[in-house]
Amino acid sequence: MLSRIFSRRQLAIPLAMSLSLVILQGCASAPDDTAQCGTVSSFLAPDNSAQLYRLVVTHLDGVPVISRPNYQLPPGKHEFTVAELINAPELKVSLAARKVKTFTVDVLANQRHHIAAQFNTDRIYIGANQGYWQPVVWQTESHQCEMKR
Repeated sequence: MLSRIFSRRQLAIPLAMSLSLVILQGCASAPDDTAQCGTVSSFLAPDNSAQLYRLVVTHLDGVPVISRPNYQLPPGKHEFTVAELINAPELKVSLAARKVKTFTVDVLANQRHHIAAQFNTDRIYIGANQGYWQPVVWQTESHQCEMKR
């Protein structure tokens, strides 16, 4: 029916132009599919003599996670919920007091932030006192990070 209204030549020209556009778009460089990121790590064993101990991540930005050694994240503030793994013999706090804590890490692009549990030994903690530890970023280092979008 269109052939009655338009000649074949009139139909062929727009079709050829459309195909040329599609081919040229396919040749253009693909958009960058990586984004800047930073890394938060809990795998590196901190210095116990500095009262720093390992911890386990239970939630990231309010979402439950399976703990892993590294978290590649976009730059910005991220909330970590963590549980301490303090195995110091002088820790005399009941198991009921060993609760998770939440803290915020300001993730910077191309930086690795090492997190740990800092054991506060300046006071004696007995019973259900939860002030015996706090989560900290104990070391930050340069680290190339590329996150797939």
